Amino acid sequence: MSDESITLAEAARRSGVSTDTLRRWANEGIVPLDDGTWTRAAASQARVVARMRDRGHSLEDLREAAAEGRLAVGLAEDVFADESEQMTVAEAAERTGVEEDFVERLLDLLGTPVGENRTLSEEDRKAIARLASVAEAGLPLEAVLQLVRIYAQSIRRIADAEVRLVHLFVHEPMIRDGMSASDISEELSDIAANTAPTAVPLFKYLHQRYLRYFMEQDVVGHMEDEAPSGADIGEVKIAICFIDLTGFTQFTEEEGDIEALLVIENFTDAVRETLPPRAEVIKSIGDEVMVVSPDPASLAEWAVGFISFFSDRPKPRAGVHYAGAVFRDGDYFGSQVNLAHRVVNRALGGEVLVTDTVAESLEDHEEIELEPIGEVPLKGFPEPTPLFSVKVRG
Repeated sequence: MSDESITLAEAARRSGVSTDTLRRWANEGIVPLDDGTWTRAAASQARVVARMRDRGHSLEDLREAAAEGRLAVGLAEDVFADESEQMTVAEAAERTGVEEDFVERLLDLLGTPVGENRTLSEEDRKAIARLASVAEAGLPLEAVLQLVRIYAQSIRRIADAEVRLVHLFVHEPMIRDGMSASDISEELSDIAANTAPTAVPLFKYLHQRYLRYFMEQDVVGHMEDEAPSGADIGEVKIAICFIDLTGFTQFTEEEGDIEALLVIENFTDAVRETLPPRAEVIKSIGDEVMVVSPDPASLAEWAVGFISFFSDRPKPRAGVHYAGAVFRDGDYFGSQVNLAHRVVNRALGGEVLVTDTVAESLEDHEEIELEPIGEVPLKGFPEPTPLFSVKVRG
């Protein structure tokens, strides 16, 4: 229970703050006590106060924030606390039986602070051991490190979204309603304790669901020979579509950031919800979305149909190219990706432009009309690129 009484010494251990400092913070109202009694919640808040002091915040500002409940997140943090044995990188490597450089590279990829002295916990060491076993099973080190980077980036975004959503829809409303700091701390702790157990089963379910799908797609790829002739390891032949909104900067200036954000959200949601089979969104940056598919014809057909639904500004435009690209960290790279991006920049609002490699796949399409616009110079490419405008026939 968060209101369980603890000693001052235990509060100092939990918070990492000296007993003298804790007494002073309690006397000044920076860390509220329960009838003069130290609790886990008070120790947790002291830990947050210490971090904020390290960042340069004054005690007066922290006193005000504490009174309003803005610092009441420490107890929720305790749900995820790692109190296992601490060790150095060298000790973790020795106990795990791996090279110290392997541990260092993993820590760099994870991208979360582990202290200036690079201290690890026993939980960290166990995770490193599991990753080392994957490498020992036969997956090349380069592939293991790419997987770690992808996992870290994805889970980091999920955790960020979880905290931000609780902040926006739970924590801030409680502050506005005037709840006490201790009550806010209790509520946030309960939310963390009740939602945390659901995360791992949900991740497992989604992971297995998508693994089944992409394994099937891998078989299809082998049957249809998606690897370009003479390709290096890691290179695949893929259709790349960039789609964005023309005149979006001007639209934002005229309509405001909130309206522009709503337009982007609706646009990107519509892209994801209407994609053809085997196509997937790789990333979105602002008003631009990158989509890939092993099937250039269906991707181009989708782009034409998708854009036709937009009658208001800002109008979408798309560029599609089909070529070899390097797959790394869940993304695609290389000169041919850059070429696809140059193609969309040449398109007008409401227009879909494709290269000749995509046009070849559409030649016998009964509902698609190709209009050659000639060989077009594209920035960064020495030779002009044949481009075609794609429209619905008739």
